[in-house]
Amino acid sequence: MQKQNKDNPKHSSDSDSVDIDLNHVMAARRDKLSKLNELGINPFPYRFDRSHNVQKILAQFDSLKDAEQVISVSGRLTSIRLMGKAAFAHIIDWNETIQVYFKKNVIGDDAWTLFKLFDIGDIIGVEGKVFITRTGEKTIEVHNLVLLAKNIRPLPSMKESEGQVWNRWADKEEIYRNRAVDLILNDESRDVFIKRSQIIAEIRSFLHENDFIEVETPVLQPIYGGAAAKPFTTFYNALNSNLYLRIADELYLKRCITGGIPRVFEIAKDFRNEGIDRAHSPEFTMLEWYAAYEDYFFCMDLFEEMLKRIVERILGAQTINWGEDKIDFEPKFERKRMSDLVKDACGIDIIGRERDELAEEVESEGIEIDHKWGTGKLIDELFSVKVEPNLVQPTFVLDYPVELSPLAKRHRDIPGLVERFELFIGGMEVANAFSELNDPIDQRQRFMDQSSLLEKGDDEAAPLDEDFLETLELGMPPTAGLGTGIDRLVMLFTNSRAIRDVILFPTLRPKNRT
Repeated sequence: MQKQNKDNPKHSSDSDSVDIDLNHVMAARRDKLSKLNELGINPFPYRFDRSHNVQKILAQFDSLKDAEQVISVSGRLTSIRLMGKAAFAHIIDWNETIQVYFKKNVIGDDAWTLFKLFDIGDIIGVEGKVFITRTGEKTIEVHNLVLLAKNIRPLPSMKESEGQVWNRWADKEEIYRNRAVDLILNDESRDVFIKRSQIIAEIRSFLHENDFIEVETPVLQPIYGGAAAKPFTTFYNALNSNLYLRIADELYLKRCITGGIPRVFEIAKDFRNEGIDRAHSPEFTMLEWYAAYEDYFFCMDLFEEMLKRIVERILGAQTINWGEDKIDFEPKFERKRMSDLVKDACGIDIIGRERDELAEEVESEGIEIDHKWGTGKLIDELFSVKVEPNLVQPTFVLDYPVELSPLAKRHRDIPGLVERFELFIGGMEVANAFSELNDPIDQRQRFMDQSSLLEKGDDEAAPLDEDFLETLELGMPPTAGLGTGIDRLVMLFTNSRAIRDVILFPTLRPKNRT
């Protein structure tokens, strides 16, 4: 945290000096609280009746002006410009800002006294009529005003009365740790989270139109499964047993399919005890859907249709920016087999390989491997390094080796492969889908293979789930399933390069307050 004031030598860049000055400002604002109380003014009243929000005022401005309609609106003060016995200020109301004009002989002596106790960051309510200033700015002339919440802690990066400016708000970590301040100050952040809400609403609408129903499955599970990931573990005192935060919704949603619900989906928080990087967060939001009597080609077609609809309806375009690249959603998405992509990239054949021989070839590509990895993990790492970063335009990668996909149905034509695809856009995986395995005998063997890897130290392998196997033994119809990370979709559609930019309150290292 750094503060600049060239004219006053006591304002140094030392953080201790900044803390002292911040405490000084906060003390001054507490003094104003005392003055408000002395005047009999409640600085934190219970409610305020608004006739409009700022967005509505701006949209209806001409008609409100012509009718000379009195409106009431509230917002947070973001600027104050005092000019003798008058003042201009700006208030922000979620995602829109408007100018307000105070004049002493209009609002009266008592209200003017109240106004003089306002600070940037205060939340106020005003009543008045709209007009346009000589400079052409849409403005509210205030007739009455009320303080709704007194700001005690000054907002970063905003000038105070002594010309002090805090520059710490350029620090990304401060943004993530203080999201409330970020939303107050940064239009870009507010726009991201507005779009996130719109995207999720559009997804729900699309799936409802395609006859899916939304269900809810357990967050706390006695056996984790449905993905290759290490879980978070907790202890439930009442049952004297360990439980796991879910890593995926898959196995419970398939129970719904077996139970006779033909199309289901869930938008839910999942948790994976893994590292944090640009595209990964331990807590994230997933969409999973399952459709009976369909296969992975159905998922390809439906997901492509859904993404194109989101781009058109939310963004109003067919092409989006992704860093320095432009991604075109108008053409039909490419479909390429995983083995072909790997062979083209580095000349390695991944189908039907013996583990140790494949490990040598992967290492020869300069990729560091772990001796605990099985064939599937080796292939996954090779693909991630050599192929994935180059898949910028929407590309369905099809037909994975069986070792990578313990829950996918074996390929109907090619031995050693399963009917699975992942969609890559912008060098990032955004969806994973299968023709779902519904043979309980095959599924049991796959689980046993995974359990063997788990015993050898692969903490991302899946444990055997007897309850799920019993469900399959009842008979699950042919089923197509897809999972997509909501956070990654929002990253893509808002040109956000880090997953923490699209999660309101991301998981962070504990802050050292000593």
